Amino acid sequence: MIKLNRLGIWGIGLVWATVASAQLLIGQTAGFSGAVSVGVTETTDGAKLYLDAVNSQGGIGGQKIELISLDDKFDPKLAAENARVLIEERGVLAMFLNRGTPHTQAIMPLLDKHGVALIAPSSGAMVLHKPVQKYIFNVRATYQREAEKAVVHLSTLGTTRIAVIHVDDSFGTDALAGATKGFAAAKITPVALEKFDRAKPDFSTLIPTVVRANPQAVMVFGSGSAVVDAISALRAAGSNAQVVTLSNNASSGFVKLLGSNARGVVITQVFPNERAITFPLVREAQALARAKGLQEVSPAMLEGFAAAKVLVEALRRAGNKPSRDRIVSALESMKKFDLGGLEISYSPTDHTGLDFADLSIVGADGRFQR
Repeated sequence: MIKLNRLGIWGIGLVWATVASAQLLIGQTAGFSGAVSVGVTETTDGAKLYLDAVNSQGGIGGQKIELISLDDKFDPKLAAENARVLIEERGVLAMFLNRGTPHTQAIMPLLDKHGVALIAPSSGAMVLHKPVQKYIFNVRATYQREAEKAVVHLSTLGTTRIAVIHVDDSFGTDALAGATKGFAAAKITPVALEKFDRAKPDFSTLIPTVVRANPQAVMVFGSGSAVVDAISALRAAGSNAQVVTLSNNASSGFVKLLGSNARGVVITQVFPNERAITFPLVREAQALARAKGLQEVSPAMLEGFAAAKVLVEALRRAGNKPSRDRIVSALESMKKFDLGGLEISYSPTDHTGLDFADLSIVGADGRFQR
C-alpha cells in the first residue's frame, strides 16, 4: 500500500517510478553454447538463486540487480567483443562470472582501460592471482592448487604411474604447472605427457600413446565435452586407469555427458560438499533451490552462489550510488566477509579470495561423493 505524504500522489508516483526503473547492471560473457555450456549454465543458475532472492527483497537500496549475460561460445575473441559491448555500450558497473582462462586474459585490457572490476571469474588460473590484477577479484582456489593436491593424493594411495593429458592453451599449461609441483613433492615422474588442441581436439593418436604407457591414473586437464571425449576414447582403448579432472568440470551436466563412463571419475572441488549442511552457505543455497523446485545443488551451482554473495556485498558496500571505482574500493576493503562458514578477504595486494581445495569421486548414482 502506498501512503501519501506532503509531496502528494503525483510526487509519490514520480519517486516510485524512478526507483522501480533503476537497475544495477552487471555484465557476464561465458560459453552458454559450445564445449562448456553445461557447466556455465549451472554456475549461472547458482548465481541467480542468490541474485533473485536479493531482488525479491527490493534489491540493493531499492535498485534491482540485472545480470546481462552474453554467449561467447567459449571463444576468447568473442568473449573480448562481448565484454567491450557490455562495458562500453551497456555501461555495466562490473563484470561477473565469466568462464575460461584465455577468455579472461582477452578481456583484461578492457578492465584496465575502463576501471571495471571482474568479480569471480570461473577460472583458477594463476595468472589471475600473481601478480595481482587490480580489477580481478577471485573467489575460488587456483587450478595449480587443485592439480597439486590431486597428484599428492594419488601418490599417498600408492599410485605412481600417472599420465597427463592437457589442452594446449594457458589453462592447460597452468594446470600442468600445479601437477608438476605435485610430482616433485611425491618424487615421481609422469609416464606420459600429451596435449591436445582446444578448438579441434583429436584423441585418435594421443590416447593409444597414453595407453601404451600403462598408467594407473590419467589426469585430464580440459573443459567440458573435450574431456568427455578423452575419457570415452580412453575407455574404448581398453584402459581402466583412474581418471582425474579439475573443478571446471564439477557440474551435474558434465557427469551426464560422461554417461556410463562417469562412475569412479575423480573431480577436484573448490567449495565444500554441496550436501554438507554444516556449512550455512550450503544450507542457504539448498533452501533457495528447493523454493524454486530444484531437487539439489551441484558443485557448479554452489560456486555461482558464492560468487553472487561476493558481488552483492560489494554493491552494498559501494553505497547508495554504486560506481565502477566504488565497487573496486569496496572489494579491496572487504575483510573476513562470511560467505556462510567460509571467510573471504581482499586487499590492494591480495585478490586471491578462497584457497579451499578438496577431492570428490562420481558414485554409481551419478552424484559427487567426498
